[in-house]
Amino acid sequence: MSSKPALSAANLLDELQATLMHGTVARRVETLRRVTDLYLDGEVDYCDDQIALFDDVFNCLVENIESNAKVLLAQRLAPVKAPPRIIHHLAFEDMIEIAAPVLSQSDQLDDATLIANARSKGQNHMMAISTRRSLSGAVTDVLVELGNEHVVQSTVRNPGAEFSDNGYSILVKRAELDGGLAAELSRRAIPRAQYLRMIALASASVRAKLKAANPDVAAEVTSAVKQATRLARSAPATISLQTNIAHGLVRALYEDGRINEEQVCTFANERKFDEINQAIACLAGTSVETAEALMVESRDEGLLILAKVCKLTWPTVKAIIRMRDELTGTTSADLDECRFTYERLRVSTAQQVLRFHQMQQSSAVAKPPAA
Repeated sequence: MSSKPALSAANLLDELQATLMHGTVARRVETLRRVTDLYLDGEVDYCDDQIALFDDVFNCLVENIESNAKVLLAQRLAPVKAPPRIIHHLAFEDMIEIAAPVLSQSDQLDDATLIANARSKGQNHMMAISTRRSLSGAVTDVLVELGNEHVVQSTVRNPGAEFSDNGYSILVKRAELDGGLAAELSRRAIPRAQYLRMIALASASVRAKLKAANPDVAAEVTSAVKQATRLARSAPATISLQTNIAHGLVRALYEDGRINEEQVCTFANERKFDEINQAIACLAGTSVETAEALMVESRDEGLLILAKVCKLTWPTVKAIIRMRDELTGTTSADLDECRFTYERLRVSTAQQVLRFHQMQQSSAVAKPPAA
């Protein structure tokens, strides 16, 4: 630490002691300002012991002072490497004007602290957290679970926010009832599994609403929604570079004779959704679009059809079901019932059902959109 800050610190000791013992609120505020100036003047030079001393001083001075002084302190300390205990104190203040600068800016707050804050404070505190420069999946899990629509949309808009598979599953479910959130999600490069799930949920919701409003044209509604769903699912902008690379790699492996049940099971255990879809599509002799639709949109039945056509054994099928459910946030029917159904299903029957789906998809492609 430089000699100037050291001298200033020594001069402040007597004043600090007098202030804490006999000083008025105004004097405490003025001393707090001077201590803050001193800290910021030499912040980069202080060792851990000196920072700890400043921490003690700050925490003593902020007791029994007006809120405006705390707001100013939070604004000044939030952008720098500030003493950790005072930062924690300010972050957990009930008054959002005090907490927000620290929650939105301070690098001194770790994930555990941010999560505890989000769980114990209100929506305003979560909103401040949602605007941080970067957010881990552990933090966004809590924000998308507990936050209101404004907090969730702010989190999704944050380019530095990461989301876990569970977080995306929650977002997709909330987007079904929140058009604004669905719009924000559409601007992010979300994982393919979650995107397909969102499309499936949205399609079901739209179809139900349209049928309720127009019961006499239910068939036309179903056809129109299916067409819109197909277009949304296959739009080039919704297929990420990562998905295209995964599909291309698996196709190359298949052409080289290296895609078999063992490899499919490995993909499932490694939670590789894009690779699974392309591998099953290759083995079943269908398009990856058909495989994706059956995997996500028709629950277990579609997956069982594909797996039977590929002649996969039940352990591999079970691994795929678990992978799909984990990635999309869905819950399959009883696995014992699934196994019973799968073992009774004939390959020839599965092939006929798959051809029916392929014919439907081909018809949707050929049919022009309604005017």
